[in-house]
Amino acid sequence: MALVDAVRNVLAIGKEGTLRSHLLNIGHLLSGAAMSNGLALVSVGLAARTLTTEMFGIFVLILTAVRLIERIMRFESWQPLIKFAAHIEGASEKRKLSRLYLYGFLLDIAAATAAALVSVLLAALFTPLFGLKSGAVYLVAICAVGVLFNIGGAPTAALRLTGRFRTVAYNQLIGPVLRIPLAFFCWWYDLGITSFMICWTLAQVVGSLVFIYQGLVALRAQGIPNPFRQSPRNLPADFPGFSSFGWSTNISTTMRALTQEADTLLVGSLAGASSAGFYHVAKRLAKLAQQVGAQTQAVLYPEMARLWVDGKLAQLRQLTRRIQLVLATIGWSAVALSALIGEWFVTVAIGDKYSSVGPILVTQLIAVSFIMNAAPSRSVLLSMGKPHFVLVIATLGAAIFFGAGYLLILEFGALGASMAQVLSAAFVAGCMEVTWARKLRHSLTAATGVDAPPPAAGQPAP
Repeated sequence: MALVDAVRNVLAIGKEGTLRSHLLNIGHLLSGAAMSNGLALVSVGLAARTLTTEMFGIFVLILTAVRLIERIMRFESWQPLIKFAAHIEGASEKRKLSRLYLYGFLLDIAAATAAALVSVLLAALFTPLFGLKSGAVYLVAICAVGVLFNIGGAPTAALRLTGRFRTVAYNQLIGPVLRIPLAFFCWWYDLGITSFMICWTLAQVVGSLVFIYQGLVALRAQGIPNPFRQSPRNLPADFPGFSSFGWSTNISTTMRALTQEADTLLVGSLAGASSAGFYHVAKRLAKLAQQVGAQTQAVLYPEMARLWVDGKLAQLRQLTRRIQLVLATIGWSAVALSALIGEWFVTVAIGDKYSSVGPILVTQLIAVSFIMNAAPSRSVLLSMGKPHFVLVIATLGAAIFFGAGYLLILEFGALGASMAQVLSAAFVAGCMEVTWARKLRHSLTAATGVDAPPPAAGQPAP
């Protein structure tokens, strides 16, 4: 009973429902992510078993390259949308909110179109740098079709601000569910890499279209007029600071994408396509734990933005600390579990030829544990209006990864990339933790006139 009481005290279950509500929302998102990654592992396993290790590595490199370009050019409009909507929510502001969402949609569409075109262009020019043949350009073009429809920023903001985290969570299943029978068909008839690429693209397009529709439904449920019926004139003037906030968060996201996506390309460039395939398998297995941090930020950011705007600083600190405690428990438990059964699980899931992925998986999960810790910190800093600081830290983290990664991959192969991830993630998590805690402490002092120490675990904030 003492243990149960301690857990209740840490999570504030029974005292107030806020944290419990957040954990339930995170649970929905993680359930969707768990099922999505489990289903994705089935389709990846079918591709890995059908293709040779070299062809599977090429398949992985193309998917990674296109996804990296898409992430670099993606506008991430959901972050400025949530930030600005927190200031203008109200029954009398429906039309203004509709125009705000139109702004986000237009930026998302422009970024998706540019990313698809740039993917094909860069593939034609630089494909050989990553160990691929020039004939692979048509595969990149197939994959780029999916990028055209990946317009998720504005729908994400609409669903998260209305608390429809269950919808966000289980929408993740659409693509993987469609991909399994398609991949099974390719495996059964022993088809090649082109067929698998078409399967992946088709599944992504369907999932993206459904997600856009769900976002528009969420807006209509709030009484917000259809954004596409609003005039696009004077949007930058009506929402000053929106694009600059968005570009700052987008560039910082790009820096994170460079360390989390370009790592596979770096492995392919320095160690070959087969090593890139091994590294991708480890990352795919570790992705569920990484989703914990991503989904935590998805749930917390709207609430943190409101708490900061309302001046509820003590509640903001309390919420962040308790969520970090939960994430630390999940992250390091995953590390321990992978150390015990990781190699066996990889062999069962993917096949004997990938049994050496075990050590890479353990190291990757250590990096993911630091990434998870940084997720609440990043949300607090964005809520405080510090996207530029987040950008600087993300840039430095990317520089650490590529500097260390070059040397470590040459020495240790794919394992070296995971080791570089640990160094980069630990640096980013530490810098963000120190900065938000100091800023919040100073703000509390200015508001109360008393420099209160941080609350101990399980104790209410002042």
